[in-house]
Amino acid sequence: MKHYHQADLNNIFRKRPYTTRRISSYDRSGGNDDRIHVKANEECEFACINGPAVITHFWCTYGNAFPDGSGAIGHELFNTRKILLKIYWDEEKEPSVEVPLGDFFGNIDGYAKQFRSEPIQSTSEDGHGCNCFFPMPFHKKARFVIKNECFSELVFYFYLDYEEVDELPEDTLYFHASWSRMMPTKGKDEKGYRTHTEWIFGNSKDKNLDGKENYVILDAKGEGHYVGCLLNVVNCSPSASWDWYGEGDDMIFVDGEEWPPRLHGTGMEDYFSLAWSPTQSYESLWNGVNIQTNGQFKGHASFYRFHLKDPVIFDKSIKVTIEHGHNNNRSDDYTSLAYWYQKEPHKPFKKMLPVEKRLPLDEHELWWKQKIVTIKNSDEIK
Repeated sequence: MKHYHQADLNNIFRKRPYTTRRISSYDRSGGNDDRIHVKANEECEFACINGPAVITHFWCTYGNAFPDGSGAIGHELFNTRKILLKIYWDEEKEPSVEVPLGDFFGNIDGYAKQFRSEPIQSTSEDGHGCNCFFPMPFHKKARFVIKNECFSELVFYFYLDYEEVDELPEDTLYFHASWSRMMPTKGKDEKGYRTHTEWIFGNSKDKNLDGKENYVILDAKGEGHYVGCLLNVVNCSPSASWDWYGEGDDMIFVDGEEWPPRLHGTGMEDYFSLAWSPTQSYESLWNGVNIQTNGQFKGHASFYRFHLKDPVIFDKSIKVTIEHGHNNNRSDDYTSLAYWYQKEPHKPFKKMLPVEKRLPLDEHELWWKQKIVTIKNSDEIK
């Protein structure tokens, strides 16, 4: 067979022995309603593709229809977290991708804004043009599902570009992505320390020699490789002092190994290839930080690191973790999204949090106020 290869700048001149196809949300009637409509609290399979094939590009954008029947489109508050994306490969019953839609495309803090990297992007307008360039191979079937947990109707536009192939290599791995949150992490009382600085950096008694209380970004079983993550931290400390939250080390445990793991790092900003408690935003192809805070490190901060040049290989299992503060001292709001490839079957994901527990911290009052307004304006309420 002809070995499948992903197109890039180094081999784009080579003839590709595949068939290029697309499925999209274009209006089949020839009109201009080039989107699908998903009612509140409903789920829709928007694409089903037969294999073998490799999805090379996934684009989408989304909005919410005004409940007044005017046809106007807007963006319901926090819709980035209220819309779920699920992807199923072949005949599997449990999804290999189950994530809030906005988070998947880089908006891990729950707010829509522009995001730029090599595999994923959120472009104009205001981060609502979403692109994924992770290759997604499958042998038999790919099913893409959207679940609308907004209060209002969802309008959803999409492209799925793919290449039909005769067959895939035997060592083909399937794409996966999962989302998790801990709000707050289980830290230590600052009153047990002499100073605020000591609580942040630790004292002679603060030692983490097992990693068991670390925040878990990914916990997978099988054979494959980890290719990156997004991480958002919301500082929950009431202190008015300098309040850096990122002294926790990254620890990646491969194939069930005990502490210390073969991949042990030196701190949050170091794992994301940054330095010195960053207060400046930075974006590159493979790593960066979208700062939404100040020099005191209050508010939100979002980090990303893609292991496209240096994937972390596992044969039996992998657990990607990071301390929440030195020796897991801090109690902050952590949200993450992991990307990896592996052979099936995969370990089933934890049950997705209900929508109200997925929202950005301290925004629940806004959420409930919007629910009341939406209900009052709805044509369904007479």
